[in-house]
Amino acid sequence: MIQDGFILVDKPEGWTSFKTDRFVGGLLGTRKVGHLGTLDPFATGLLPVFVGKGLKFLRFCEGFDKGYSCKCIFGARTDSMDKTGEFISENYPTESDLDELSRTDYKTVRDAFLKVKAIKEQLPPAYSAKKIDGKKAYELARKGELPDLKPAPVTIYSLDITNIEVPEKGLAVDFDCLCSKGTYIRTICSDLGDITGYGAYAESLRRTINGQFSVKDAFTPDELQKMVEAGDFSFVRDASETITFLPEIKLDAKQTKDIMFGRKIAFPFDVKTEGEERIYYRATSEGKLIAVVFPAVEKGELVMRIERLYAHD
Repeated sequence: MIQDGFILVDKPEGWTSFKTDRFVGGLLGTRKVGHLGTLDPFATGLLPVFVGKGLKFLRFCEGFDKGYSCKCIFGARTDSMDKTGEFISENYPTESDLDELSRTDYKTVRDAFLKVKAIKEQLPPAYSAKKIDGKKAYELARKGELPDLKPAPVTIYSLDITNIEVPEKGLAVDFDCLCSKGTYIRTICSDLGDITGYGAYAESLRRTINGQFSVKDAFTPDELQKMVEAGDFSFVRDASETITFLPEIKLDAKQTKDIMFGRKIAFPFDVKTEGEERIYYRATSEGKLIAVVFPAVEKGELVMRIERLYAHD
């Protein structure tokens, strides 16, 4: 049975990311599964799941930017910043407020979006998978403990309102967001609520983009189940696709042989190696991925160091 690569899953509401892993593992008959970018149970959408030898590519993808579509309700706050939490305050816009908002084309709300888009740091939600001394923040929050969370740098590339409507209570605003890793859409909703003074929470959340991948190419669990029953495993994709964003170094025959035997190879061009952050490259030969490498200085010489060798897989 095919079990090496990755699958783009359209996670349904109510499923945890780990339940999705187990489902995929069950379909392919393996326990070697892991997902890229955890999604909250109430959220839906794109969840890449790596399987078998595909797991060797997972860590190189953890910095991917993400895209989301969200429905934000203005007029109330919840302790989890989404619809699954307990309401902690309610301040719904009055009929007069809504009339004024409509008359000004919702300028107050649109201005709040502009302010949030400009932020450079964000405090993770208490109910999140952020780890504090080895424990997830939501585990502490559920015990009534206040997690010691610190602001983290984020980048919001775009934050665009797609629809505004007036439901039975509050004001509902749909928006799309493209952001860096570690950005919490629930926090964006909460910040929007604070700026407008009404409070706000996420009513729905759907991930649409993860790196170079789109939810348009993902499969629901039902679709995956039917494909497996039909003997169709075309949904399992080559995991090397996930690192095509890395700059490429093309190896000749001698370099390929040397790298496969762990021999020292001079780096093919000058690069800066200052700082602790490594810059990774994909080393290929005749279109085949051989290794992920990085430049390093050894005895005054710039050489190619192997981070991960794939040639023998």
